[in-house]
Parts: sequence; structure tokens; C-alpha cells
Amino acid sequence: MRQAALHNAEDVLRKDIREGDTVIVQRAGEVIPEVVGPVLSVRPDDTAPYRLPETCPACGSRVVRPQGEVMSYCLNRSCPAQTFELLRHFVSRGAMDIEGMGDKLCLALLRQGLVRDPGDIYALSTGDLEGLERMGTKSAANVMAAIERSKTRPLPNIIFALGIRHVGLETAGLLVRKFRSLNALKDATEEDLVTVEGIGPKVAESIVGYFGELANRLIIDKLRGAGVVLETTPLPIRAEPLVGAEFVFTGRLERFTRTAGETLVKQLGAGVSSNVTRKSTHVVIGDDPGSKADRARQLGTRVLTEDEFVALLEEAQGAGDPR
Repeated sequence: MRQAALHNAEDVLRKDIREGDTVIVQRAGEVIPEVVGPVLSVRPDDTAPYRLPETCPACGSRVVRPQGEVMSYCLNRSCPAQTFELLRHFVSRGAMDIEGMGDKLCLALLRQGLVRDPGDIYALSTGDLEGLERMGTKSAANVMAAIERSKTRPLPNIIFALGIRHVGLETAGLLVRKFRSLNALKDATEEDLVTVEGIGPKVAESIVGYFGELANRLIIDKLRGAGVVLETTPLPIRAEPLVGAEFVFTGRLERFTRTAGETLVKQLGAGVSSNVTRKSTHVVIGDDPGSKADRARQLGTRVLTEDEFVALLEEAQGAGDPR
């Protein structure tokens, strides 16, 4: 375990975890690291109970916590911290997967005024990038090539990249199966959205609210104008070549998140499980796969490396049946 995050203020207060504490971390289930609590015997004398700030530390705007939610939010849409987080999310592997555009480059682009929202990425030139600190000609060309490749990302990844609240990659996949283009999703009403299995009123309200904001519609216009493909091709006759298969993902994947892998196989008709059973047909393993890989081999289940999984997807999305 490399790190464990604390995002729930109530959990922090309940466990009385303070700045400077030494904490006990354990595995919760197979992978997720959990902070159990502080080691009181080594706690510094000058610590104080944690209190969530009432104003945003980045812009000073008021912070609110919606009723029934554990997260607090800055209300300022122009908050520089929010802009930065949206940009780094947009370029991340599970979203637009723009290799080479890490945190430092995102921050530099914002500070130089070259990018104000994710849509501006597609107006960048090699010269813009070469003018930044520690960005040479080759590095700039590589980033520009990655930007160009991102224009053909699968539609679920593009929707996920937009950063719509409550819309993760799996939810984006459900939406794409119903609404085959971003334009169709943009025009959907809350009543339309809740007809999609897995989409409730809260998610539907969030989606409609997102597309109701002019700033968000302008981002989409920039993407469309730059040639980003905002629709998905019609499903072929053999639309779900992995029907009957059941996948389990274990370990750290390099090319995409496990959630992204699960979404991809679901779109091809397969099921997904968190445990290896006799019903499992494929187990995809990354680094440190743990006991699930051993269990799969004991049962004679097909075990795939990440490269083998990608090859299987490519075959499934073609004309043949990979099974």
C-alpha cells in the first residue's frame, strides 16, 4: 500500500485523526487501504481536532456541504483550484488519456493563460508548449501527438472527462448505450435520463444541470470544433460478442483503471464480478494481483495479462468471436 486517502470529514472527526498524527493503515478487502485510527502514544502535544474550513483555501469563497452528502464544495465556478482539478481530471488516463500532460504542465498552461478550460487544450500549438519551462521540441511534439490521439477516445471516456458530478466511467457507459452521441445526451431531460437502468433522480438532475450551464456548453463546442468525436458508431449486428463471459479484475493496471476495464467489457455484453468463482471466465491481472490470480489458476479460469486483455478487446470489437 502506497497511500490511503481521507476524504470523509465525518470519518476524520469520528476517528479523531489530527495533522501530524501517526496512523494505522490496513487493507479493507483485497486492495483498498483504510486508515484505522491514530497511534495516540506518539501524538504530538500541540495537535488540535480537525475542523473543515468554512472558506475555500484557494479563492476564499464560501464552502457548503449539500444536505445528505459527506463532501463540502467551493461555490466559486472560477476557483483556480477547481479549474486545475478539472483539467488534470480531463487529461487523466481513464478520461482523455493525454500522455505527457501531467500536473506540472497543466499548472503551467493555466498560469500562462494558454488554457482556461479543457476545451482550450485542442487550440494549443507546438510553439505554445515549447515556450514553457522544461518543455523541449521532442516533448512538445509528443504531447501534441497525444492530444491528437485523444480526439478519437471512446464516448464514455469523453463524458467521464467532462467532470459531471456523480457521473463516473461506468455511469457514462450506461448513458452511451442509451444516448449514442453527446448531443443527444445534452438534450435529454431528467425524465429521459431516469429511464436508463442505473440512473437515478440525483444523477439525472446533475447531468441536466451540467448541460444547462453556458460555460460547459462552450467547452463542448470547443471539443466539437477541434474534431473530437462526440458520437459513437452504431452497434454491429453482433453487438455483444462477450455475452456469457464474466470478468474479474485484480491488481494495478497500467493502461487504464479497473473501472474502465469493467465498463469496456460490459459494453461488449460481459458480466463483471469482484470475486473469482466457477462462473468466472476471464481474470485480468495487473501488478500485485493477490489471491484472486491463484484462485483463478486453481479453477482453470483463463488468466489474462493487461496486454492480452487489450488484444482480446480488439478482437471482440472486430468481426470475430474471441471466446
